[in-house]
Amino acid sequence: MQEKAHIVRKVIPGSIAEEMEIEPGDRLISIDDTEIEDIFDYQFMIQDTYIELLVEKADGEQWLLEVEKEYDEDLGLEFENGLMDEYRHCHNKCVFCFIDQMPPGMRDTLYFKDDDSRLSFLQGNYVTLTNMSDHDIDRICRYRLSPINISFHTMNPELRCKMLNNRFAGEALKKVDRLMEVDIHMNGQIVLCKGLNDGRELEYSIRELMKYIPNLESVSVVPVGLTKYREGLYPLEPFGGGEAAQVIDLIEEFQRECFEKFGTHFVHASDEWYILANREMPEAERYDGYLQLENGVGMLRLLLDEFEEEMEKRTGTLAVEGELAIATGRLAYPYIQRMAQQMMALWPGLKLRVYPITNDFFGELITVSGLITGQDLLAQLKGKPLGSCLLLPENILRSGEDIFLDDIRLSELEKALQVPINIVKSSGSNFVNSILAACDRGAAKDVAI
Repeated sequence: MQEKAHIVRKVIPGSIAEEMEIEPGDRLISIDDTEIEDIFDYQFMIQDTYIELLVEKADGEQWLLEVEKEYDEDLGLEFENGLMDEYRHCHNKCVFCFIDQMPPGMRDTLYFKDDDSRLSFLQGNYVTLTNMSDHDIDRICRYRLSPINISFHTMNPELRCKMLNNRFAGEALKKVDRLMEVDIHMNGQIVLCKGLNDGRELEYSIRELMKYIPNLESVSVVPVGLTKYREGLYPLEPFGGGEAAQVIDLIEEFQRECFEKFGTHFVHASDEWYILANREMPEAERYDGYLQLENGVGMLRLLLDEFEEEMEKRTGTLAVEGELAIATGRLAYPYIQRMAQQMMALWPGLKLRVYPITNDFFGELITVSGLITGQDLLAQLKGKPLGSCLLLPENILRSGEDIFLDDIRLSELEKALQVPINIVKSSGSNFVNSILAACDRGAAKDVAI
């Protein structure tokens, strides 16, 4: 038996694996007499039309299964470890690392720093390249894995070593050239830190990154997130409104140049810069298809456009009545409030209260809704008029669960506030539909939800 085996968690009904009588708890040992290193080996090896699986049953008996199937047809197996390998811990000590700024006493998983290139492809995580061996690069090239998301931060090798606190961080940038040679596509990000990689350093980095167009499809520039737990850490300061305007002006200048030369805007300022500078969000066309939504680039523009499109459909809707509350982060509050006012103007019987939640848990400089805790919601909404329902954005909860970052459950918050809570998916149409659905259905019975 090979040393490494992978425990089956689930067998998809009607799948090849079910036909072969593979069961949860069985262990996949090899494919075509080859050990499986991780999920990428597995997905690559099962593509052929004929494969041989070595499976160990719960009683220790080993089955050699011959499988004939369509090319690229899935076997229907899910494993206990979705990566089919251990997650790789980050070896950097970045001066801006958010995890280093977390308070003590939270669940252990929140303190795990990953820097695993495989999660870049599976979950969209960004990697620094410092944790990637030549073997890792070879596998990416061999399997033609694209796109890979890279945290550049700076293209100045010496500065990168300083910012990541890793003497190999500058040398790691050369791995991008390897990826370019085999036409691997990439997206990049720069976490901007005042007095470190901004100003002329940012200008230099963007200019250097432009050399990788078109393989490097986009680069986002996001401001460093600073919590109140920074004692003993590198001294970083938040950006002000004037400084945010300078960042935007620099980025928009490069956008014009890139669009003229390459037909893409390439580099994008995250939404927070525009709010800090008190400027309107760019038009949708400038986001090149929203390649960096997960980095907060274009989220508000997309939300507003989807909202306007949905509202146009609702112009002839009969009277809607109801009293609801909406809680959100301070970053999105002005836009959510604007949307709420537009809905109340169309339906005078609708009353919406929008509450901006100050992040007392992490510190008031943290303004995104995804980092709001249950205790902050409770403290700031207790005793406030909430109407018949409270609406919260879906990113406020731990992915796939009804639990907040501080382990308070949704049901606990409902009980404490004594109001039903509805979770709203992050789109403008869902915003409208969720509000209408929460209202009196007798008054909104003509609305198709």
